[in-house]
Amino acid sequence: MCFSAQADLVGGAVLAVIGLDAARHVHQRRDHLALAALPLLLAAHQIDEAFVWWGLQGHVSPQVGRVAMWIYLLFAFVVLPTYVPLAVLALEAPGRRRAVIRGFVALGATVSTILLVAMLDGPVTAELYDYHLGYSIGLPAGFAVVAAYVAATCGSLLFSGYHRLALYGVVNLIAVAVLARLAVEGFASLWCAWAAVTAAVVALILRRSGQGQQLAVALA
Repeated sequence: MCFSAQADLVGGAVLAVIGLDAARHVHQRRDHLALAALPLLLAAHQIDEAFVWWGLQGHVSPQVGRVAMWIYLLFAFVVLPTYVPLAVLALEAPGRRRAVIRGFVALGATVSTILLVAMLDGPVTAELYDYHLGYSIGLPAGFAVVAAYVAATCGSLLFSGYHRLALYGVVNLIAVAVLARLAVEGFASLWCAWAAVTAAVVALILRRSGQGQQLAVALA
């Protein structure tokens, strides 16, 4: 995923199938809906990036490619930093952990706002690299914002009372550090590839949790 247009399409199709399976296993657990929807949202996100590739390669019009780029970045930069902690918050029982996760929701909303303003100020660009796309929005203090982005998305998972989600957060934190080290300019593209892969793990968690069962709680 994210390594070529074809890989984006294949990855998106696989995630769509997994996402549909996850949706089937939500049953009456409305607090699981936001988490269950994540694989389907990331499937659409991956498929959308194929059009960014094609726009840069001249296979579709530049206008189509640019619209796809904006959709991709709005989801990656504006939606995800707030959506992920909100999905975790929906699962959390009342208590101190819920209060902490609310802080990550606020952090995510702040990151989303900063990135949206930066995108509106522009310029917003996408470039072809050998195995990924490089996105730029001309963001000042980029490292600090990326750190806050990671804190909002991974931190909310790490503080979850559900041990499987906490483990999911640890794996994501390690992966994003490696990806940022390997390709800073391709962080948005490669990070979303990994997020899509780990969303499949979320689907498996929902499938195994069973009808009427909550995710296993690590701490009371």
